[in-house]
Amino acid sequence: MFMHNKRLQYTVRVSEPNPVLASLMLEQFGGADGELAAAMRYFTQGLGELDAGRKDLLLDIATEELSHLEVIGSIVAMLNKGAKAQLAEAAMEEAELYLSMTAGGNSHTQSLLFGGGPSLTNSSGVPWTAAYIDSRGDPTCDMRSNIAAESRAKIVYERLINITDDPGIKDALGFLMTREIAHQKSFEKALYAIEDNFPSGKLPGIEKFANIYVNTSQGEGDTDGPWNTGDQWVRIDDLEQTMPIDDGDGTATVTLAKGDAAVADKLAARTASDPESDPETGVDLGAGPGAGLITGEDLGGAEDIADAAKMADAL
Repeated sequence: MFMHNKRLQYTVRVSEPNPVLASLMLEQFGGADGELAAAMRYFTQGLGELDAGRKDLLLDIATEELSHLEVIGSIVAMLNKGAKAQLAEAAMEEAELYLSMTAGGNSHTQSLLFGGGPSLTNSSGVPWTAAYIDSRGDPTCDMRSNIAAESRAKIVYERLINITDDPGIKDALGFLMTREIAHQKSFEKALYAIEDNFPSGKLPGIEKFANIYVNTSQGEGDTDGPWNTGDQWVRIDDLEQTMPIDDGDGTATVTLAKGDAAVADKLAARTASDPESDPETGVDLGAGPGAGLITGEDLGGAEDIADAAKMADAL
């Protein structure tokens, strides 16, 4: 059961309306790392949680995230308040009203469709989606995901703080940013309160693959560090050793029933390519200068992009 207290968790003081800033603030209202996504992520995890301590933690933080949604939504509403009144009462000249609504972001959408109230979209106007919720139902997996989500949200709040000089908004955003830090600490404690928290899930890793580091991106910029060298790792620089890394031949096979195998053979025969052919194609028929080598002819090309521009001008 929920009850709503009409007082905000943190007082919102906005110096002056700013519809463009309001649209940017929506990132933390209906965006991927916003407060609604956080609340829904933790509520759904909490409802399915079997551990009493983690369940309590998740429902506590989920409920607080709803209060943060109210804070950021109130900021958006206050930033839009002037434009909402001007639009509703037609008090501005048309040109001035148009400019105030279309100065940037999706502020015009906020004004026209939502009357200045916060919409469940991100700062680009993309509707909120449950696809933002990435829970898997394993506590060690979900706690790590929650830690990452709180970290991302903190970074977004930092960036929002950097684009406004309104002291009241900065204060409120600073509060919200700091609560992300507190929540991350709680989730870290919950994760490490699980004695065996790595790897996630129940199945152990396969020993012969667990300690291998494959240096697949080679060349200038190769760097050694504790993530790829040392006693913890068997490092592979010769990629021939990983193609394949098991004892197989590296090909994909399937055992088909006799009837399926016959049909598959027919399909392969019907769609087989003739490597000895050199068919004339639509490219050959329509080729012009710059097409390069085509069947039986060389139509050349430019030496570089500047030469290509000169050739184009000459046509």
